[in-house]
Parts: sequence; C-alpha cells; structure tokens
Amino acid sequence: MSHALIVIDVQNDFCPSGALAVAGGDEIVAPINALMDDFACVVLTQDWHPAGHSSFASSHPGKAPMSMVDMPYGAQVLWPDHCIQMTKGAEFHSDLRTDADLILRKGFNPAIDSYSAFFENDRKTPTGLEGYLRTRGIEALTLVGLATDFCVHYSAVDAAKLGFDVTVRTDLCRAIDFDGSLAAAADAMTSVGVNVV
Repeated sequence: MSHALIVIDVQNDFCPSGALAVAGGDEIVAPINALMDDFACVVLTQDWHPAGHSSFASSHPGKAPMSMVDMPYGAQVLWPDHCIQMTKGAEFHSDLRTDADLILRKGFNPAIDSYSAFFENDRKTPTGLEGYLRTRGIEALTLVGLATDFCVHYSAVDAAKLGFDVTVRTDLCRAIDFDGSLAAAADAMTSVGVNVV
C-alpha cells in the first residue's frame, strides 16, 4: 500500500511570534523532517490567503478575531490576518524541508476559507489533492502539522470520508484549542475511522 505523508500548514504565521501562533508550533519541524524519507510521497499544504480575505476579522467591521460569523457556506471563525500571499508569514518555517512531491496551496479564494487539504469550507469545492493521490496509487495517509483542531482535523475527516486509510500523529501536531475545539476535533476524527495516535 502506497503511503503519503501530508504535512499541514507548517508556516511562519502558525509558529511562535506569528500572526496566528500555535503554541509549540515550531517544535514539530525537526521530527517531521526526519519522518519524510519513510514515505513514498510527501505533500506540503500551504495556507495562501489574499489580503482582505473574508475569513479575516479585519474584513468585518466591529467583529473581533476568534468571533463567529455566518457565511453563505456556514459558520466561520474570524481569524487575525494571516498567511497572506507573498508575505513572510505565509512562508514555510525556515527549517522545514520543502523537497516534497507536491506543495498544495489553499484558502486563495477570497470568499471561502479552506481548512481541509481536500475541500474548501463550502464542503463541495475540491482542491485537487484527492485526484493527485489517486493517480499516484496512494491509499494510506499520515497527517501531521498545524493546527490539530482545524486544518489537520478537517483534512483527516475528509480523507477518511473519501476512503483513504488515515492516521493522525498527534505528537507531530499542535492545537489552537479554541473553545473546546481540540476535544471536538478528536471526536470528529475518531467517529469517521481516523486512527488518532
């Protein structure tokens, strides 16, 4: 069974001192690098927002970061401005290996956020990752990266629903844990058969 490592959003803005820092986000870089050679395929995902993205609190006057808003596709957390295209914050952590088979950018549609590596947040618009993995004959995925309770969680759930054998290495992830989001993510992943280790 061909097995891919999916490295989710290990970018400067999600690491300490970044615009949407995840505690300990930089601690996983070296062990992820060490793991890459064990896989037939390595995919890096990269949050890649245009300035003024609709998921930014700054695009909603009077709304604070981490508040919720209803978008046409459903409930959306409003984030601090982060991972804006062509900025230092959107770059991968400087120590992360980038000699991957594929770098997949997501979140570039200004009207729709994209947590998952497989679908935008409307749950319908594909990123193309499934097709890439299928043409490579890949059936099993191990997910690592940032953040456990958002982009890793949504990617893992979608992958399992698409029929991949999915493992999430929580030792190589870090979480935001916003308002119970980590516990909810763990439940959501295990409920669809993701192996959370």
